[in-house]
Amino acid sequence: MRITNKIMQRNNLSNINTNKMYQDKLSTQMSTQKKINRPSEDPVVAIRSLRLRSNVTEITQYYSKNIPDAESWIKITEDALSKLTDVLSNMIGQCTRGTNNPFTSEDRGIVLEQLKLLSEEVYATGDADYAGRYVFTGYRTDTPLSFQTGQKQHYTITEQLDKNAIDSVISVDTGKVLDINSSNYDKIDNGTANTPITEDDISSVEVHRIRLAYNDCLDAKDNNNKDLVPTISFVTGTDGNGNITTKTWADGGAKDTSDPAFTKYQIEKMHSFDTNPDPYSYVAGKADAVVYVPETGELLLGEDAYQDLMARKDSESTANVNEGEIRITYEKENWQKGDLRPEHYFYCKADKLDDLGNVVTGADGKTPEKIEYNDTYLTTSAERQVIEYDVGFNQSVRINSRADECFNHGIGREVDDMMNAMQDVQDLEKAVADIEAIMEKLDESQTTELGILQNQLDAANKALTYAKEKEQKMFEGAITAFQKYLDETNLCVTACGSRGSKLDLIKNRSQSQKTTYETLKSENEDIDITEVAIQLNSAELTYDAALMAAGKVMKTTLLDFI
Repeated sequence: MRITNKIMQRNNLSNINTNKMYQDKLSTQMSTQKKINRPSEDPVVAIRSLRLRSNVTEITQYYSKNIPDAESWIKITEDALSKLTDVLSNMIGQCTRGTNNPFTSEDRGIVLEQLKLLSEEVYATGDADYAGRYVFTGYRTDTPLSFQTGQKQHYTITEQLDKNAIDSVISVDTGKVLDINSSNYDKIDNGTANTPITEDDISSVEVHRIRLAYNDCLDAKDNNNKDLVPTISFVTGTDGNGNITTKTWADGGAKDTSDPAFTKYQIEKMHSFDTNPDPYSYVAGKADAVVYVPETGELLLGEDAYQDLMARKDSESTANVNEGEIRITYEKENWQKGDLRPEHYFYCKADKLDDLGNVVTGADGKTPEKIEYNDTYLTTSAERQVIEYDVGFNQSVRINSRADECFNHGIGREVDDMMNAMQDVQDLEKAVADIEAIMEKLDESQTTELGILQNQLDAANKALTYAKEKEQKMFEGAITAFQKYLDETNLCVTACGSRGSKLDLIKNRSQSQKTTYETLKSENEDIDITEVAIQLNSAELTYDAALMAAGKVMKTTLLDFI
């Protein structure tokens, strides 16, 4: 084959251009530090790069955002639970102090003040939030656990209880002892005209009760001018469609024809200030009585009603239905600052309020619009509001503790009962001191007045003895109750700590995965700078040598030899 200068020139220029393209490729790699700039350069590297970048993005989201967010949420929860533990422990300490003898009036005043402060702190702790989201309120992270101010909003609440919610309460009937003063001691009677007060007018009874979650419940009448009282119903099983079936107390002691063992009781309403009889004495003397006291939020049970409720139990043959469940539906509309919001605990319906706190009405302008909360609670598939964070590939961690697991209504209600019992003792101590002071001012010759006052003093001392006995039992019962609440809180603390430990393990694993994926991604698409620098230097030398060689070839032509 004949090789001409022209052919040599073309070949040199082509090779020089190829060398220049290679040099440009290496120069681009040096400037971008990437092996390829477009998928067509190496499809295998491109495909692997897409997959690895996706993995790095996901693991970075988990490691840098989700896990720290979950850690912060759990830390806020742990701090709040730790504070609750301290408050409950302090309450137990105060109750233990109350059981000590002697328990003086001075001690009583200190304990009373301490319990007031502690009771205010309990539910305030439950309003802990993280970045504006309340941590104990389930999915309703924009709603505080308790009412922040006093307000009026009508709620219809259904509590789901069992026979363990039944306890007993002692009531001391002090008659008119607390009304005695220096101006009326010789005129006051025991409620019957011209009958003086004696210690026979003082009595103490113990009755069974169900203490509702709230006191100061709605005291009103319905459209037929009948007293509004709670509805008490019992779970009996499920129907053919799997819906829970119930039976309700009504019709005053009538037997259910379909179930002779089921007695229906008529619920009556009485007030805590009623006398002759008071609601507690009334129930103690009537076995089939069921009395609703709206001021104290109590359902008082006669002996027959109590025995019927205690006989209720869950059937072992049904897995998803609790036949021992007692449902109590009642109404409340006046709320104080610090009251727990029912929507975080119970199935309930509430009046809808606008931004100004006014009730929103329907098309007729009269009927309030209702908001329904927790409608699944009354079904076989109750949904509990558990918040989980995705913290890894196919891994999630629960981060929240629900209010119903630790911030129990019973804590505040127990404190209220103890405070009332101590206040009763203080009032009676004052009554005894007042009567003794009146007696000291009288002359010994005033035997009639002294006799009246002595009877009143005996009555006051008897009432005081009963009140102190009640107080002691309240303290003893409160220690047990608070210990139970403390155990529940410790269980939440343990669960929270377990979640934190699990999260730490996932975080360590995520850190390792992040490092691995980033290394694989770098090995797949990043250049070895040292190697490319050597290659680029070699390409530059080769390019310069090629230019020199091409220049010599192009200088010489056939004409030079003619």
